[in-house]
Amino acid sequence: MSNSNVLYQHGTLALLVPGLLDGTLTMKDLLSHGDTGIGTGEGLDGELIILDGTPYQVDSKGNVNLVDSEFTLPFANSHFADYAEMLEVEDIKRDDLQKQISETAASNNTFYSVKITGTFKNMKTRAVQKSSQPYKSLAETAEKQSIFTKDSVEGTLLSYYSPQLFDGAAVGGFHSHFMSDEHDFGGHILSFESVTGVVSFQQFDSLEQHLPTDNKDYMQHDFSQDNILDDVHNAEG
Repeated sequence: MSNSNVLYQHGTLALLVPGLLDGTLTMKDLLSHGDTGIGTGEGLDGELIILDGTPYQVDSKGNVNLVDSEFTLPFANSHFADYAEMLEVEDIKRDDLQKQISETAASNNTFYSVKITGTFKNMKTRAVQKSSQPYKSLAETAEKQSIFTKDSVEGTLLSYYSPQLFDGAAVGGFHSHFMSDEHDFGGHILSFESVTGVVSFQQFDSLEQHLPTDNKDYMQHDFSQDNILDDVHNAEG
């Protein structure tokens, strides 16, 4: 039986900073740890969201693709969904929503996931263009991002909250991806104005952190020279 109290994380956001962008986990392996999740492909190849066991990729042209089991990722989160309804919201602004979720969850010092289904106003997302070796840094690669907007869109926001204590391994606070119900729009969420819908919540008591020990570049890299927190915040915030 799958354990819904465990959040699985492959790689760290920190390893993206210096451009360690090799795909070091297959989608098949990621799905063995959960039916729900987010991530990015090798070379920051688009933005991924897994819903009900189906992995969707939003590429830099804005296309939504289904990815196969051999697709590889440098960074991803997944878990087995066991959400409970938390709030119903009506036209709530994003800042107010995050505040209300934080207060209701009372889980600032552990990991949790939030799933919001509903209608979002002025949704702004991004996806990064795939790069190839030799990879540039996260800051340079993220400059080649494409921005997508929708005035109003029905869909699912999937977010993982990480405690500040883990900032760098993950991004402290919320890391959110989106997929429209029509499967024609999505990506890493930059902003949205407001949402009307249902907020669901799932808390984790365990983080299973998996590292790419078979990847020579990762194992030999000296992270002490990298400006990890600023670069992660600039790219993922």
